[in-house]
Formats: sequence, C-alpha cells, structure tokens
Amino acid sequence: MASTDISPNTDDLAGLEAGLDALDTVNVSRLPVRQVLVKKVLPPVVAVVLVLVVWQLLVTLKVTDDYKLPAPSAVWDSLTTMWREGTLLQVLWTSISRALFGFLLALAIGTPLGLLVSRVKFVRAAIGPVLAGLQSLPSVAWVAPAVLWLGLNDSMMYAVILLGAVPSIANGLVAGVDQVPPLFLRAGQTLGATGLKGAWHIVMPAALPGYLAGLKQGWAFSWRSLMAAEIIASSPDLGLGLGQLLENGRNNIDMAGIFLAIILILIVGIAIDLLIFSPLERAVLRRRGLLTKA
Repeated sequence: MASTDISPNTDDLAGLEAGLDALDTVNVSRLPVRQVLVKKVLPPVVAVVLVLVVWQLLVTLKVTDDYKLPAPSAVWDSLTTMWREGTLLQVLWTSISRALFGFLLALAIGTPLGLLVSRVKFVRAAIGPVLAGLQSLPSVAWVAPAVLWLGLNDSMMYAVILLGAVPSIANGLVAGVDQVPPLFLRAGQTLGATGLKGAWHIVMPAALPGYLAGLKQGWAFSWRSLMAAEIIASSPDLGLGLGQLLENGRNNIDMAGIFLAIILILIVGIAIDLLIFSPLERAVLRRRGLLTKA
C-alpha cells in the first residue's frame, strides 16, 4: 500500500510567511522635494502673505488710528532696530532658555508623578482630582504668590512654569497609561517585567502617544506661564524677555513694539513644535506603522 505524504512543502511555508510579513510591513515612502514644497511649505507661506495683505489693506484704508494698528513696515522697522542694537537675540534667548529649562524640570517631576498616579490607586484617588484642577487653573494666578515666596528672580519664573506644566505632563501620562491594553500588562508580568522594569519596558512604550500629547500640552503651558510671569514681574535683575518686551511696548504706547513681541512669541511656539514635537510624533507613528509617507 502506497503511503501518502501530507507534510507541508517548505517552499509553500516560506511563501506564506513572506506574505504574512508583507501584510504587517508598512512601506514608508518619502515625498519628492517638489511635493514637500507644495504640500507643506507653500500653504503656510500663502497664509502669511494673505495676513500681511489684509493687514496692510486695513492700514491703507485707515480703518482705525495709526497708533492702534501700525503698518507691517513699522513692525519691521522695530525688528531691524533691535537687530542693529544687538538686543533681539538676547531677548529671544532669555525667554527660550528659561522656558526650556523650566520644561525639562517639569518633565523630570511630571513623568514619575504621572506613573505614580496611574499605577497606585490610593495616590490617584488622593491627588488625581488635584492635578486635574491645577491643569485648569490659569497660570497667571501663580505669579503673585511666587513673587511673594521667592522674590523677583529666575526661581520665581521656574516655579510658575512648574506649577503650570507639571499637571499637564502628569495627566497626559495618566491618560496614556489608561489606554494601555490590560493584555500588555499581563504579558509583561508573565515575562517578569514588574515594578520599574515593567514601567520602563511595557507601560511607557505603550502609553507613548498619550504621554507625547501631554508633553506638547506641558510645553504650551510652560511657554504661556513664562510669558505671564515676564509680563507681570518686572525687575532689572530678571533681564529683558519677550513678555517684558510686550509690557514695555504697552507702557510706552508703542503698538509696533507690541505687535513685534506678539509675533516673536508666536514664532517661538511654532518653531518648537515644528523642530521638536512634530518629528517625535512622526517617529512614534512610523514605529507603530501608522505613517505611510515621511
């Protein structure tokens, strides 16, 4: 009696595995330079040009007094004057360095705090509502007590930044951890990833999207808190930052200087997002197979 060979063919298995791998693989294709310019660079440039055109049109039609709405050329003159005097980069660096250092401090405090709140039920019940309340509290409210506690110095600035940014970072991480599938945690425990090891290898990578959203919001609160502190707290020892530049424009009734300060504050916020947070988001999406075009 002839025997029937029912063992699978090696070539068929290899082909099947290759097909399954192909289904799981997301090919990331890079856009040509021309498409990048058209899709990513051109739209914001057109938007800026339209804003300038409408702005100049309002000035030309004299919709309001000149001291209320300066011409774009007047703002440009203020910018060039600061550049010639060598104060522009100094003002930018004063605010940016404070914001970045304060944000890093908030990151170092908010991350372990968020992990603690998300993983320990008692801590979550005790301070979870407090963190949510602090996140909704306007940052400007902390300036007055910070000045009385610490005086007019950089420590006061960093305290205001921390009180504004830490709750956002912690709450973002808590939200990210809450979205981690329980199966991931059980699998990690089965493999021995418990405690700090489980938090580092299982919880943090799985909660990364929510955590990254919390970081973006934490930076926004850091920048807003710093501007509020610089506008309200004035002292020669603090140096000249963007917030103080804005306040000086108000005191001197210099609307061109006020518009320049607002534009610079906006540019710094956009630049930090484009240079730091947007690349991080793309990297996370690419690693998770959610980004098909770079």
